[in-house]
Formats: sequence, structure tokens, C-alpha cells
Amino acid sequence: MRNYRCWTFACCKPKPLFFFVEIQARRSKPPEKMLILLLGIVLLHIAGLVLLFVSTIVSVWTSGETSTSDLWQNCSTISVGSQCDPGSAGEWIQAVQALMILSIIFSCISLLLFFCQLFTLQKGGRFFLTGTFQILASLFVMSGAIIYTVMSPQWVPDTEAFGYSYILAWVAFPLALISGLIYVILRKRE
Repeated sequence: MRNYRCWTFACCKPKPLFFFVEIQARRSKPPEKMLILLLGIVLLHIAGLVLLFVSTIVSVWTSGETSTSDLWQNCSTISVGSQCDPGSAGEWIQAVQALMILSIIFSCISLLLFFCQLFTLQKGGRFFLTGTFQILASLFVMSGAIIYTVMSPQWVPDTEAFGYSYILAWVAFPLALISGLIYVILRKRE
């Protein structure tokens, strides 16, 4: 194409070299976006993992005015202080314990796999293994919370309600599921 505004050859020079450097600088921005995306995914994963740890360890799956209970023990407040007894030995509570522990283990393995794949996976590869472990962790926590929901009315008195550890387990489920799905969709760039 002709430039009709150019009257002499001197003003129709090709663009200088720094123009191409500027184009390269514009193209280098996606890795910055990728780093922000990876940081967000890792923070989402860690948030879900923290919720899994807290919901499994803390003793407030159900709470009442004078007592709390969780997967491991039942505590009640008495006039002198508090007294904690081992939790129920029923098969359903052992299933919930096992599922919550499995969800923590699978989520930890998923985080380690993500960091390993981040450095070893070829460009364009997907984080299928990481996503699979994280999705399994979410299914384990969901299964444990469902079993606790269905079976606890037989074991928990009517005066008690579900506590914050139980709620945190339910919040950890979508966080783990979303991060697992993001891992499956995510492709490794540079």
C-alpha cells in the first residue's frame, strides 16, 4: 500500500527496531497473567486444604449449650470444667473419619503433584493427575459430610445443632471441586 502523505523517500522509512521490541514486550504479558492464575489456583487449593484440616481436627461438628462433639470425641461442660470422652465407635462415624482423612491426604498429594507437574510437564500439557486427585478429595469430603448428615440424628441429641466444623467441611467441598476442575482445564504455558 502506498502512503500518500509521504512525499519523499525519507519519511517512508520502515519502523525502527524498537518497534519490534515493543511487540515482544506486549507478547510477554501472558506469562504474567499465567503466574497470577497459578497463584490464584494455589491459594484456592490451600484455602480448601486448611478448611479440611480445621473441619477434621476441631471438635465442633455438633454443638449444644453444654456440649460439643466431633469425629473423635464428645465434650461436655460440667460444674468443675469440661469432660471429654472418646467419640462413638459406630461404623458410620469411622467411615466419616476415614473419608475426611482420605480427603486431606488426596488434597495434599494433589498439591505436591501440582508443583511437580509445574516443573516437569511439557508446554501445552494438562494437569490431569493433579485435578483427578483434587476432585477425588472433594468427593471424599462430600461423602463424609453426607454420611454425617444422614446418620447424626440417630446419635446426636435434639438439643444440639450442627457446628462450624461441619459447615467448614461443606464449604471445603466446592472449593476442592472447583480447584480440581480448574486443574483439569488448565494447560501449562511457558
